[in-house]
Amino acid sequence: MSKEEFYYKSKARKTKIRVIKWAPDNEVKAVLQISHGMLEHIERYHNFATYMAEHGILTVGNDHIGHGSSIKSEENRGYFSEDDGNSVLIEDMHTLMNIIKDGNPNIPYFILGHSMGSFLTRQFITLYGNQINGAIISGTGQQPVLLIKTGIFITKAIALFKGWRYRSKFVDFLAMGGNNNKFTPARTKFDWLTRDDEIVDNYISDSRISFIFTLNGFYNLFKSILLMNKDENLKNIPKNLPMILISGERDPVGNFGKDVSKAFKMYNNLGMKNVSMKLYSEDRHEILNELDKEQVYDDIVIWIGDLLTEV
Repeated sequence: MSKEEFYYKSKARKTKIRVIKWAPDNEVKAVLQISHGMLEHIERYHNFATYMAEHGILTVGNDHIGHGSSIKSEENRGYFSEDDGNSVLIEDMHTLMNIIKDGNPNIPYFILGHSMGSFLTRQFITLYGNQINGAIISGTGQQPVLLIKTGIFITKAIALFKGWRYRSKFVDFLAMGGNNNKFTPARTKFDWLTRDDEIVDNYISDSRISFIFTLNGFYNLFKSILLMNKDENLKNIPKNLPMILISGERDPVGNFGKDVSKAFKMYNNLGMKNVSMKLYSEDRHEILNELDKEQVYDDIVIWIGDLLTEV
């Protein structure tokens, strides 16, 4: 397995987007592109990506703009773009896909989105679903439209007075404040992420993660959730696109499995022909970092492998 880092220009132009690629030593059977979650960065997927590469799956992912090393300055951490930041993230993902496809022509292409990245991926497939061979949706949710519209209204209202780079503890609490409520007594305020204490401690100590989203970041996150669920967008998803929704049964983002089931039913009701779902017992939000992560890894390898026989 080889690991390579490179950069490309964001749609926002002024920012360079960091990419890490994990390539198999031998034949590339498939490509898997990762869309990471809110606040984190692509390096956190090293163990998972290494495992994929060892099974012949070239794995690649970028730091979304405003995350990891895809920033111009620290004040832009958690800030997307002045002009349509949601579109910037989606188009940056698409640019990376085109770069990797150019270097790996005719190789089956899959995408995995986790948490915020799951919302982006669900939006991505309404635009570019016909350009991939399958989508893995990890740690997703199905928030009520009224709640998301309220979040958009609040961020816009505060930004009128504070500006889009303002980091609102109030909005942060509304969006994430309740995630730890059912994990009491809690060792940390991030126990909801995973049962693996080492992962939680590394998360807390990572300076690239310990920040509050800007209002711009929250606004564009809410916008992505709204757009991914619009009827006129959903109808654009190819009915034959394979999709699997995977989540922890104790993931608060997915309302402990209930909202994942709602999303699963929604996609089935669209007439999609190959949608499946798996909930992992006792797992929390980051199933790729859970105590049973190798089972999750194996399941993903098997799911991709089964589809390769059909390509």
